[in-house]
Amino acid sequence: MSEPTPTATPAGDADIHHLEAQRRENRDKARSLGLNPYGVRTDDLVSLRQAADAYDADADAAHQAHGKEEGFADTRPVVKAAGRVVLHRDNGKLVWLNIRDTTRDSLQVAVSKRDASAAGFDLAKLTDIGDVLVVEGPVMKTRAGETTIWATDVRPASKCLVPPPEKHAGLADVETRYRQRYIDMWSNPEVARVFALRARLVSRLRRFMEERGFEEIETPVLQPQAGGAAARPFMTHLNALDIDVYMRIATELHLKRMLVGGMPRVFEVGRLFRNEGVDKSHNPEFTTMEAYQAFGDYQTMAELAESLVRELARVAAIQRADEGAARGESEPAGAVPGSLVLPFGELLIDYAKPFDRVTYNELFERSLGFAPTETDRAWGEAEQRGLVAKYARHLKAEGREIRSSVGAGDLRGKVDDILIVNELFEEVAEPTLDPARPTFVFDYPSALSPLTRPKPGEPAIAERWDLFIGGMEIGPAYTELNDPDIQEHKFREQLAGLDAEESTFRTLDHDFLRALKVGMPPAGGIGLGIDRLVMLMSDRQSIRDVIPFPFMRPEA
Repeated sequence: MSEPTPTATPAGDADIHHLEAQRRENRDKARSLGLNPYGVRTDDLVSLRQAADAYDADADAAHQAHGKEEGFADTRPVVKAAGRVVLHRDNGKLVWLNIRDTTRDSLQVAVSKRDASAAGFDLAKLTDIGDVLVVEGPVMKTRAGETTIWATDVRPASKCLVPPPEKHAGLADVETRYRQRYIDMWSNPEVARVFALRARLVSRLRRFMEERGFEEIETPVLQPQAGGAAARPFMTHLNALDIDVYMRIATELHLKRMLVGGMPRVFEVGRLFRNEGVDKSHNPEFTTMEAYQAFGDYQTMAELAESLVRELARVAAIQRADEGAARGESEPAGAVPGSLVLPFGELLIDYAKPFDRVTYNELFERSLGFAPTETDRAWGEAEQRGLVAKYARHLKAEGREIRSSVGAGDLRGKVDDILIVNELFEEVAEPTLDPARPTFVFDYPSALSPLTRPKPGEPAIAERWDLFIGGMEIGPAYTELNDPDIQEHKFREQLAGLDAEESTFRTLDHDFLRALKVGMPPAGGIGLGIDRLVMLMSDRQSIRDVIPFPFMRPEA
């Protein structure tokens, strides 16, 4: 068990690693016992947690005291369970196994020559770490007090031909963990629990939205135009029509078409695809929830978001308490009893308290000492901090004819002032937010939000907020722009390179404008990053830890 896992399994028998060869030999011996090493349908299985919970102390005590008496009726509950073998000890006429499933890290199984079926005992002797077995027998406790299935039968479910990770180190290499997630999940049980929590969170999110009267709509993944966000899309070719199409970067524009069609509350939980950076909080494909509510606004969406996040925190807190109880802990580690305080790294985030609120301008001025409208000072500050040169490199990478190293005097006039203001905001102001306090930042500059309705009487300010938790942006919300003439004007500004998000729309979306001309009611819209929410609720610092199969560079 302590030998390293081979990096590959050659096709030729002569080249097969000796540990795999031994496992193949054990598989063949299992076949010689008349057993199918890859299992058969098995009904009436219970989870390992259910099996352990079935333990009856009175029945076990009676068996201990009178089990050898003639005519004694054994009333210990009999269970049938399946799990992957994580420990194997052969003591001659008694084989000890520990098996694992997603509900319990380990449950002991005792297979004695006296009490188990002949084939079951022989199979237990041939078992390797990693094999999946079905075991059946009464639940008892050993003298050491360990809950155990005293097996009367053992059957194979699947043979593991791959030697397990090294006994003490486990599967620790991050690259291998992400590539071989199937091994990661049974080698590190908490990984499977994260994905189980993710499933519960998404399920509860959907129910929450439906309880609020929203209906889920499926919008197209392949689109003739990539719109609804500022992002570089993936492009592919549709052979049937001989046209290039884009994988969606947002679900926004199609969901808004549903509002035009008369559905007042719509949402979608779905995958988006953006051909951009990869880091601990970004993956090329990711999951969001977008929702739109007719006759709502961005304040409506703030209440929705706060209530939803708090509800998801409740689901996470319940799972943490449940897992703690399964481990015999009186209270879940890191959490405050009876509260919605959840750990995220070194932070303790209280989701029960009202979320903080601050405006974009307030946060900017508080952090930098001057207002974002003071553009001369903004350019000077940005140049001093190296942000002008950084943005110039970004423009050059985008294909703009900009020299690699420029100063404010060279760049000013080529880009909108608000871009440099926002560079300062993101680099200086955002980090001043308390990561342990969920915070809405309200009222962004209109130039940064071309699909958003301006505040009444303040055309330079958009009715938009972004929600920040744990040092991450979780998602924005807007009071949606529904005037087709203003929307067309903003689209054309983008095409002329005059708007701050010129990369949002490569072409004018005539059909969307036509939909707005039909008439879209005033509405609030929201987009939340599911992966980042799961990171927060599961206390994981990397997005790759909450996506079952994160994108990886090919091994070759």
